[in-house]
Amino acid sequence: MGLDMDPMFLAWSYFRRRKFQFCADICTKLLESNPYDQAAWSLKTRALTEMVYVDEVDVDQEGIAEMMLNDSAIAQVARPGTSLKVSGISQGGGPSPAVRPMSQSGRPITGFVRPGTQSGRPGTMEQAIKTPRTAYTARPVTCASGRFVRLGTASMLTSPDGPFINLSRLNLTKYAGKPNLAKALFEYIFHHENDVKTALDLAALATEHSQFKDWWWKVQIGKCYYRLGLYREAEKQFKSAFKQQEMVDTVLYLAKVYIRLDQPLTALGLYKQGLDCFPGEVTLLTGIARIYDEMNIMESATEYYKNVLKQDNTNVEAIACIGSNHFYSDQPEIALRFYRRLLQMGVYNCQLFNNLGLCCFYAQQYDMTLSSFQRALALAVNDEEVADVWYNLGHVAVVGDLQSSYIAAQKSAAAFPEHVDTQQLIKQLQEHFAML
Repeated sequence: MGLDMDPMFLAWSYFRRRKFQFCADICTKLLESNPYDQAAWSLKTRALTEMVYVDEVDVDQEGIAEMMLNDSAIAQVARPGTSLKVSGISQGGGPSPAVRPMSQSGRPITGFVRPGTQSGRPGTMEQAIKTPRTAYTARPVTCASGRFVRLGTASMLTSPDGPFINLSRLNLTKYAGKPNLAKALFEYIFHHENDVKTALDLAALATEHSQFKDWWWKVQIGKCYYRLGLYREAEKQFKSAFKQQEMVDTVLYLAKVYIRLDQPLTALGLYKQGLDCFPGEVTLLTGIARIYDEMNIMESATEYYKNVLKQDNTNVEAIACIGSNHFYSDQPEIALRFYRRLLQMGVYNCQLFNNLGLCCFYAQQYDMTLSSFQRALALAVNDEEVADVWYNLGHVAVVGDLQSSYIAAQKSAAAFPEHVDTQQLIKQLQEHFAML
C-alpha cells in the first residue's frame, strides 16, 4: 500500500526546492478541481513570479533614450568630482588613464563585469550610438524598457493556454484589502506580467488600505515610479519607507535613484548613513567602492573593497577589483595572489586564466604564462574572449619574437575583427616590418 503525499504539501516542497514548474503544474491541477483555493492560487502566483524574477537592485541598464533625453540635468557640464559622466584623471594614487584601459566612452574598465561598467555614460548622441552597451555586443540598447518587454513576452510561455490571471478583469480594490494575497499578486503583476501601471494602482490602493503605515508597499510604489522614469517621486517613497522601517534594500534602491540622477556624492552620503544603521553591511560597502571606482578614485575604492573582504572574505567582486588595481599599479606579484585566491574559490573561466597569464608574464614567471593562456583559450565561450587571449599572446610575444606576435594578432583579428587593440597591434607590427 503506497503512501501519497498531500498535493498541496508536495507543491510547497517543490517551491522550497526551487522546482517552480513542477510546483505550478500541481497548483494548476488543484485549481482545476477547486478554482477558489486561495492557498493554491497564491502559491502558483509566487512560483510563476520566481521563474522570471530579476533582482531590481543590481540589474540596471541605461538605454540611449534614458541618457540623452534626460530632463533631470541642470547643467551641461558638471563640476569635477561630482558626476559619473565626466571621465576625469586618476585621483587618489590610482593608475593613470594611460596605463589602465578605458571603454569606448572613456570610463575606466573595472576588474569585475557588472551592469553599466562596460561602456559608461556617453556625452553626445553620436558617441552613444557608437558605444557598445553590453559586454558581448556592439549594438547599443535603444531603450532600457526593451529588457522588461522581452521578460514579459517570455513569461507567457509558462501558461500555454493563456495568462494565469486576466489583469483587465481584476478588482484591485478587493485584493488590496487582503495583504497576504495582495503582495503575491503585486509581485506577479510587476515581474511576470510586467504591467507596471496596474502594479502601481494595486500598490497605491494597498497603501491607502494600510493607512500609509506599511513600509513594504511604499518601497514597491518607489520601484514602480523608478521603472516609469519618475525618479523624484520614487525618491520620496523610498525616503518615507526608510523613515518608517530601516532596511538595507531601501538604502540600495534610493542610492540607485541618485546614481541614475548622476548624483554620486549624494549616493555616497546615503550609503555612509546606511552604514551607521547597519555597520559592516557588505552590500553598502560594495556600493561605496563601486562609486569610487567609477569616479576613478582608486585609493578609496580599494580601501572599501578591503573592508568588504574583512566582512566577507569570499566576495569575488572585491578580490577581482583589488587584483586589477594592483596589476595596473605595477604590482603583478600581489595581483597574482588575488587571482590565485579566486582560482582556489572555484572560479574557473577564460577571463581568470587570461589575467593569470598576464600576471605571470609581468612577474617574470614565464613557465606559467603560456599554460595559463592555453587554458584560457580552451575555456573561451565566444569569439571576443578568443580574440582577447590571442591579443595578449601577441602582446607577450612582442618582447622576443615579432613573427609569432604577428601570427597571434592575426588569429585575434580572425576571431573578432572588431577588436580595436588587435588592429592597432597589427598596424604597428606592419609598420615595423616595413622599416626592415
